[in-house]
Amino acid sequence: MDADGVTFACATTAELRVARRVGARTALVGLGASNGVPDGPVVSFGIAGALHDELPIGTVLDATRVVDAEGTVLWEGQPLGVPGAKAVTMLAADDVVDDAAERQRLHELTGADAVDMESGRLARAGSLQGVLRAISDTPERPLNGVAESLTLAGTTNWSGLARAFVRQPRGFIRAAADAMRALDRLGDAAKRWSP
Repeated sequence: MDADGVTFACATTAELRVARRVGARTALVGLGASNGVPDGPVVSFGIAGALHDELPIGTVLDATRVVDAEGTVLWEGQPLGVPGAKAVTMLAADDVVDDAAERQRLHELTGADAVDMESGRLARAGSLQGVLRAISDTPERPLNGVAESLTLAGTTNWSGLARAFVRQPRGFIRAAADAMRALDRLGDAAKRWSP
């Protein structure tokens, strides 16, 4: 499969900018696809959290399966064929998973490697064609409040950003830098895959 004819479904405006820079057709679906699912075939595109320590920050993922929190398969298919990407199983979460013990529990229960909040909704809608994501956070390098800087619609929540920064300035800055590194790697991977 190639990038022609699919929409890159992005949870956040940062992910949307990356997808647009590579010339992809895009839709801002919001966190958990709260803005709705676009018509036609979609690729779940953005950043994800690792559920175990074998996926460092910036690892590009090309999923072959999406499962829910009980391990039920929501989608299964061939990888997109993105050069250099790692084939993984994605966990479809309803909420942000940022606790190391919870990440480990979910990995052991479901066999999933990484987690996001949009792929499950896209899979349930029947439009998912694949998942292209990059690791932005891990059990050892959590989000440190970065998720609070986003609205449900996927835009910046400035007051949430300020609160998260004040609570943990070093952790917040590190997590934001990790997310930017993941987005850079994601953009590079999308360029290699896009025609």
